[in-house]
Amino acid sequence: MCSSKFRLSRRSISTLTAKTMAEEFNSSPAAAATATATASSTSKTKKSIWPLRWIPSSTDHIIAAEKRLLSLVKTSYTQEKVDIGTGPPGSKLRWFRSASNESRFINTVTFDSKEDSPTLVMVHGYAAAQGFFFRNFDALTKHFRVIAIDQLGWGGSSRPDFTCKSTEETEAWFIDSLEEWRKAKNLDKFVLLGHSFGGYIAAKYALKHPERVQHLILVGPAGFTSETEHKSEWLTKFRSTWKGAVMNHLWESNFTPMKVLRGLGPWGPNLVRRYTSARFGEYSTGDMLTGEESSLLTDYIYHTLAAKASGELCLKYIFSFGAFARSPLLQRSSEWKVPTTFIYGVEDWMNYEGAVGARKNMSVPCDIIRVPKAGHFVFLDNANGFHSAVLHACRRFLSSDPNSYPLAEGVVSI
Repeated sequence: MCSSKFRLSRRSISTLTAKTMAEEFNSSPAAAATATATASSTSKTKKSIWPLRWIPSSTDHIIAAEKRLLSLVKTSYTQEKVDIGTGPPGSKLRWFRSASNESRFINTVTFDSKEDSPTLVMVHGYAAAQGFFFRNFDALTKHFRVIAIDQLGWGGSSRPDFTCKSTEETEAWFIDSLEEWRKAKNLDKFVLLGHSFGGYIAAKYALKHPERVQHLILVGPAGFTSETEHKSEWLTKFRSTWKGAVMNHLWESNFTPMKVLRGLGPWGPNLVRRYTSARFGEYSTGDMLTGEESSLLTDYIYHTLAAKASGELCLKYIFSFGAFARSPLLQRSSEWKVPTTFIYGVEDWMNYEGAVGARKNMSVPCDIIRVPKAGHFVFLDNANGFHSAVLHACRRFLSSDPNSYPLAEGVVSI
């Protein structure tokens, strides 16, 4: 396990960002061709080197982009590569059935906090990484010991070859890697927060290891209902069209959006920039990103998505076409042993009715909170409302007064 402290000045971050964008993001095919011609005209004693990588990303690029993004956070933190070994203890299978004996690691950031603060572990969603919570770390570290991770196969964590062949094997791989991480970090009990796909994994982890989770917070969680339970008339009609048939085939072939991004090579960063500017800018459902936030988040998103495919290939084993769970959480809601809080943005495309249905079968305390002016990325769209919901959910760990940490105006519990 290795670690280091990070803190960069605004002036340094501006220089780094400008250099990164200039060197990696703004290279055009014409410039590449000119550079190649120049290289070929050099002395024959030197090898001609293609000056532009088709996919300018790697784990080192991700960690560097993470440092730049987290420079926006005022609270100091420690970054670690937490060793989780070669595979689950007692299992003949290595992570992703890798042929390598190489130990794998989970990229982890731990923020400075007051002693005896309850521990909050934050797990990102699909096509994301822990840096997506950059707007939340300062507020939450005033109350928690905050630890955020990149799931195995995502972000700056190890990216082994993906060779899982079933829903059960894929789920076990994510759950067991999280458990090995917990052991390596020597954590006993903690509050576990997961967003979207990370919420699905967090819930499955809590079902398998309820003794480790003090409270479960599921933010716009995926995977509560199956296609049968949802009974989507629109999806049925769409599948009967040629477009639907093609999309379904691509899904079952494990064709991910990240493959498109990698295929675009040096044009990929501009596509990500357009997405970030649109989703968190002109089409934002809440607070827009500042120019600096948008620039740094774009840089970070590109590198996390363009690096080697690994965890992303879980998609077809966890969900059927239309993002319906193959092993829905709703069917296991009666087995819930951990108090749970659901948090949804009012504009979230994830339907909170799945949580309402699950709560009917739960025998543990369960609250469903909706945050206004927020979509699926509620923690970015309305950070203050999101913080209010998290603190309200964990008030019994933070204060002896049950009336402490009321919900902010407009945030409602249903």
